[in-house]
Amino acid sequence: MAALLPAITRMAALQQDCSAILPAMFDACSVIQFEAGQLVLSTPNAALAAKLKQQLPKLQEALLQRGWQVNAIRIKVQVRKLVEKAKPVKQLKLPPQAVSALASLTEALDDSPRNQALKDALSAMVNRHRRAR
Repeated sequence: MAALLPAITRMAALQQDCSAILPAMFDACSVIQFEAGQLVLSTPNAALAAKLKQQLPKLQEALLQRGWQVNAIRIKVQVRKLVEKAKPVKQLKLPPQAVSALASLTEALDDSPRNQALKDALSAMVNRHRRAR
């Protein structure tokens, strides 16, 4: 792991510099490899790759000014699986009459092994809604 740390640090610094030079592009792009003066970038689609290709001279010149010895830049299109943001779970608010009806139902059920899971679930629901008020 210790041998990888300098390489990771260098790649992270290069990614930050690229993001500072072309902030709009590098929200979705990333540095894949930098060896022997050849920089390899990834883009999620061909349209962004075409836009980035137009900006390569500017990027290369700015990286040279920042001390990176970049002789050539290649672009690879790598389609990534999009991660959807989790939608917030709606929490329903039961009216007080419904909460009291569920509490009454919990008390009215027979104390049998078959009803115990239902009674536990109803009790948990009643307690959760009484605390929410």
